[in-house]
Amino acid sequence: MSRSFRITSVGLLLSLCARDSSGQLASTAKPAHPPMVTGVVIDSLAARPLPDAWIQLVSADSLGAGAQSTTSDSLGRFAFSDVPDGRYRIGFFHPLLDSLGLQLPLRAVTVVRQRPVRADLAIPSPALVRVALCTANGAFDEGGVVVGIVRDARTQAPVAGATVVADWLEISFRLGSIESRRPQQSVTTEANGLFALCNVPRGGTMFVEANRGDLGTDHLELQVPSDGFVHRDLFVGRAEVPAPRDSTQRTDTAAAVIARMRLGDGRLTGTVAAAETHVPLSGAIVRIADGPMARADERGSWALQRVPTGSRVFETRAVGFYPDRRVVDVIDGAPSLRLMLSTFHAVLDTVRVVASGGTMSRLGGFTDRQRTGAGQFISARDLERLGANDISDVFKRLHGVRVVIDSVGMTRVVVRDGGTGYCEPAFYIDGLYSFTLSLDEVAGMTHVRSVQGIEVYDAATVPPQFRPGLDFVAGRSMIAPTSDEAKLEIALSTPAPRPYGCGAVVIWTK
Repeated sequence: MSRSFRITSVGLLLSLCARDSSGQLASTAKPAHPPMVTGVVIDSLAARPLPDAWIQLVSADSLGAGAQSTTSDSLGRFAFSDVPDGRYRIGFFHPLLDSLGLQLPLRAVTVVRQRPVRADLAIPSPALVRVALCTANGAFDEGGVVVGIVRDARTQAPVAGATVVADWLEISFRLGSIESRRPQQSVTTEANGLFALCNVPRGGTMFVEANRGDLGTDHLELQVPSDGFVHRDLFVGRAEVPAPRDSTQRTDTAAAVIARMRLGDGRLTGTVAAAETHVPLSGAIVRIADGPMARADERGSWALQRVPTGSRVFETRAVGFYPDRRVVDVIDGAPSLRLMLSTFHAVLDTVRVVASGGTMSRLGGFTDRQRTGAGQFISARDLERLGANDISDVFKRLHGVRVVIDSVGMTRVVVRDGGTGYCEPAFYIDGLYSFTLSLDEVAGMTHVRSVQGIEVYDAATVPPQFRPGLDFVAGRSMIAPTSDEAKLEIALSTPAPRPYGCGAVVIWTK
């Protein structure tokens, strides 16, 4: 059942399609006189002018007579000339309105004695849109809202009956204990593909995914701003998982792990460069989560083939640079991506400046967490006693931790996943969440002699403060090959939901 959201408290517009007596849309003649009705269309959600809006001005006495139409320019401006005296109604159309599921009231305009009239138009503010969407559901409170349309990645048509699921992590600190829970909310799209997730947390991180039959998206991370409004269309597409070459059942659950790759018929292209210098990053790795991977050439250009279509998690990495993870829409005609990576030092320096005004010690509670007995801890004194020359030497000595080589030749750490397998933990450098890192990337930003302390947690022991945004596992499902394989082939991974997450590696530098 479709819904119509109306904002009656603001004088905006109701969708209107004015036609002339022949049934065709009236066109705008070239102005023969100075503009009589002018204005600007504003996108209040983004606080900027709205270009390419289609504005119509029609007679209030006869809706089918004397209709004029025009389009807003790059600054949102529009003008109508040669408008006779009389009463009119003015409104506009834009794809953003459809995506929000809003129908807004018309604005009245009166021209008297050929005097110019100013008639500004606007998409409502986040607060008004939130009230309209969630009050219609009977679910409005002070929480946030995520709204959009689920579309088919191939045709870009709205998808009715799709399931949209959101979840997030809530942590409660009580006397003597820390409690966490993972709320989940599910809605079904309407005939026009519209969905609205109401009462989600403001100013935090949540995950969203959409599915309809064999079409779906990745588990997508969304940042909800403090105003509590997120507008995000979701594209559902196909991701095929080819059968593994070796389907033999394994009994050695501690053996090496191999991630299955998801493929499709999509394509992405782009460039990657350093944010500070704009120098192309030759050899940078770009990848769809558990999907195709490519390296940038000497010009920083790259192309991904056989990409699963739909809204996907996309990751960019280069040694010495902070990894970039974002949501991309793999659809026909997708624009080329221009990626800029900041160095680890630039990001960490910013974090240190922000943190310098606080009272937390540089190790951020290292000793207190060590007393709990959860996890494994390596102090600067331990590092000196071990005589480790490389950061990988440290992890090779830890229980339940493996140092492996991934499919692109990078050295990685995997930990117990809370069951019988292994997966990649999230990394934190001086308290900064850094997704999953290879040890090559860690070595590119700090030497083992510059490390002040290391904390390693598996899925069952990771503290709440080191669960990145939501309670998720950094590695995806994996299958075990022969136990005597010396080389572990694992893919670069991205978040996938699990009850306990996949642990964390926390590194503190001097």
